[in-house]
Amino acid sequence: MTLTKKAQTLSHPSDPALLLDNQLCFALYSASLAMTKLYKPLLDAIGLTYPQYLVMLVLWEQDEQTVSDIGSRLHLDSGTLTPLLKRLETAGIVLRERSADDERRVHVVLTDAGRGLKVSAAHIPGCVAGAAQQPLTELVSLTQQVKALRQNLAQGVAG
Repeated sequence: MTLTKKAQTLSHPSDPALLLDNQLCFALYSASLAMTKLYKPLLDAIGLTYPQYLVMLVLWEQDEQTVSDIGSRLHLDSGTLTPLLKRLETAGIVLRERSADDERRVHVVLTDAGRGLKVSAAHIPGCVAGAAQQPLTELVSLTQQVKALRQNLAQGVAG
């Protein structure tokens, strides 16, 4: 088969499962890129990166958590989380304290500046919802579907 004939065959795949526009992975990936692009200027304005914002969301929900609890909640290992926390600590947003009971456990606590940052970030979810141009009920439903997908995929990988 000539190169031209191969190219023609590949340009019209007979299997719809191999079309890029039918790939869930690509839809999630490209949506994630668009979401990150949307968040960047909003987070730049308050001095956080997207991963740092996620850590702050966890701590704003419940202050004083261990590194392992934060990592578990965000699906991040300590090797990824520790440099993030160090930068937040250097910025005066959190404090990291070793547990008196077990030196291996490190607690992360918001500073006054970290608690105050919550007020500065309060408008961000509304901006994101506005950009999505979908009713809140649909966004909540989509979030639940994606979380269920993540859980199923994680079980599939582990199983």
